Amino acid sequence: MSEENQRPVFGIIGGSGVYDIDGLVNKRWVPVSSSFGEPSDEFLFGELNGQQLVFLPRHGRGHRIPPSEINFRANIDALKRAGVTDVISVSAVGSLKEHLKPGMFVIVDQFIDRTFARNKSFFGTGLVAHVSMARPVCSRLGDHLEVAAHEAGITALRGGTYLVMEGPQFSSLAESELYRTWGCDVIGMTNMPEAKLAREAELCYATVAMVTDYDCWHPDHDDVTVDQIVKALLENADRARSLVKQVIPKLAADAGAHACSCRTALEHALITVPHARDPEKIKQLDAVAGRVLNR
Repeated sequence: MSEENQRPVFGIIGGSGVYDIDGLVNKRWVPVSSSFGEPSDEFLFGELNGQQLVFLPRHGRGHRIPPSEINFRANIDALKRAGVTDVISVSAVGSLKEHLKPGMFVIVDQFIDRTFARNKSFFGTGLVAHVSMARPVCSRLGDHLEVAAHEAGITALRGGTYLVMEGPQFSSLAESELYRTWGCDVIGMTNMPEAKLAREAELCYATVAMVTDYDCWHPDHDDVTVDQIVKALLENADRARSLVKQVIPKLAADAGAHACSCRTALEHALITVPHARDPEKIKQLDAVAGRVLNR
């Protein structure tokens, strides 16, 4: 089947409240293996108005896995193996701006990666590649999400910079104030290296950041707590489900999706000459980079 005629499959990465969607049928939890280890959980496959969706609980069901221990490579590799073409990442964040109030959504367009304890690339010794992260999310997905949020009555800001910290501890006041001087809009722990790996896997990827708190910088709000975040997440869950239901038909009807540049991110990224490439690394990358390695 040509790329132009390939039916899209949409992946949703987020918490349990996101995939409990009215109208989702033929639901089944299926284990999906990866050459990079174990994903966070089984995948929930289902159909919404005839469109196939794949849901992945980023932290595992019951929130078992902390941010630094998520196997991001296995998650993205397994989504690719499951046939996913487009990924919408939904995650909780703290606000670093007065006007970004708890309950608002931010359709992120930039990241600053401050993580340091995570595997950030599928590539390595034996097969080296460099992809561009100048524009780290898919603007096409972001455009559809913006329209869908408006139609669903969700207050969402289009564009913003997400500072990804290592965690699992929350920020110090000094860190929070520093990131504000950098012009960051929201702060969280989960979207890096997720976005980098999605780019390497040639997946269209967009982030919907759900504001739960003001981090610790705001003088009129208490320091962030887990209870506060959980309460806000439950309140945001309905809006997140509404957004997914609203945006899926728009994505399914996007006739130009096959031409998105995200889907050819590896076209000129491989730098290791063919005769020097490690056969075992090639085998490991059969899903992620098969399009460019097998021709």
